[in-house]
Amino acid sequence: MTRTARRTRRTVRVVATGAAALLALSACSSSATSDPSASAASSDEISGPVTVFAAASLKESFTTLGKRFEEEHPGAKVTFSFGGSDSLAASITGGAPADVFASASPRTMAIVTDAGDASGTPATFVRNQLEIATLPGNPDRISSLADLTRSGLKVVLCDEEVPCGAAARKALEASGLKLTPVSYEQDVNAALTKVELKEADAAVVYKTDVKAAGDKVEGVDFPESSEAINDYPIVALKEAPNAGAAKAFIELVRSAEGQKVLTGDGFLQP
Repeated sequence: MTRTARRTRRTVRVVATGAAALLALSACSSSATSDPSASAASSDEISGPVTVFAAASLKESFTTLGKRFEEEHPGAKVTFSFGGSDSLAASITGGAPADVFASASPRTMAIVTDAGDASGTPATFVRNQLEIATLPGNPDRISSLADLTRSGLKVVLCDEEVPCGAAARKALEASGLKLTPVSYEQDVNAALTKVELKEADAAVVYKTDVKAAGDKVEGVDFPESSEAINDYPIVALKEAPNAGAAKAFIELVRSAEGQKVLTGDGFLQP
């Protein structure tokens, strides 16, 4: 074989090898390009019902966020169950179907985590502080926590098993005061309603609840409330029927958009 013929065959082999490599690279590139889009499409497919168990004090903010979630995910529907955190935790450990739990205290969240019903570690997303709610115009001239101990004054507290009640007890202990309320209520909304209906002269609730009530009540700050600020944790549940939607809802709550809604309603950033 001549030198020229050998050179020609070598050139053909190089070209063929290069073409094959190019085709293989093209195929890999095409596959890599298609995968992310498929993954993105999958991550955007949030639909179906999502059930959120949340502390009563979150009703205003979470209702707003629930509507925004449905706007962002047209195929999803958010259902809330608001109430005392201890009662909600007991329902979850008792087998009630839910996707997300947002508690008003780490203690009540621990009921769920200790039972092994949480998926992952709860994250604190806001904090809340106590305030005294009085009748509009504050006719009894209440200006301090000590004023609530006056004879003849009808004061309502949350049950001590509920986070707002535990916080009120902590604030009273910090100030060395003893207070016997006319009733203990199962959640903060029930305590506030007693004042709104003029069945009580005052109640120790959260600042967020006073703000949400508008002109139906008047709020009175007291320094001892700084001794009893509650952290609010949130977590997806282990047996969540809609785990994808649960994760997406928690992401909204913890996002800048979610924090803007929550702080706008009076919550404190964690």
